[in-house]
Amino acid sequence: MPYSTLRLYFENAIGRLLENPKGYLVVEYQQGPRKLSELQALLHHASQALARNKWNKLLGDQRLMAPFTPEESKWITEYWLSAAQLRTATVYGAVLLPHDVFARLSVSQLMHDAKASTMTYRLFQEQAEAEAWLGQLL
Repeated sequence: MPYSTLRLYFENAIGRLLENPKGYLVVEYQQGPRKLSELQALLHHASQALARNKWNKLLGDQRLMAPFTPEESKWITEYWLSAAQLRTATVYGAVLLPHDVFARLSVSQLMHDAKASTMTYRLFQEQAEAEAWLGQLL
């Protein structure tokens, strides 16, 4: 589904959150450098949107994203991916891999570090495949 048809929930300099009527949140990252505070705000609002809608699925569109910094990775794995922040026992995340090879490596490392979190990830090259996977989940 084209993002232009989805309801905008939140937006800042590094990305936007879109509500898909099929029951999941789209986290679309923009290209360019980030401030940790902006990433924290985006993901805090993502937690709120998931809780408000009683959803446990998201599509992380990281295709344009720059690599995560070590500080960002640490905050995501130690804080944001906790059950308390996500407010659910399990969240399913379909991740569209970044085009940038270094960003791909940082995403892969983050996922490896986050194995014990509440997030179950699956990586995709194509948006249609990611959406289909999310659609088959309860």
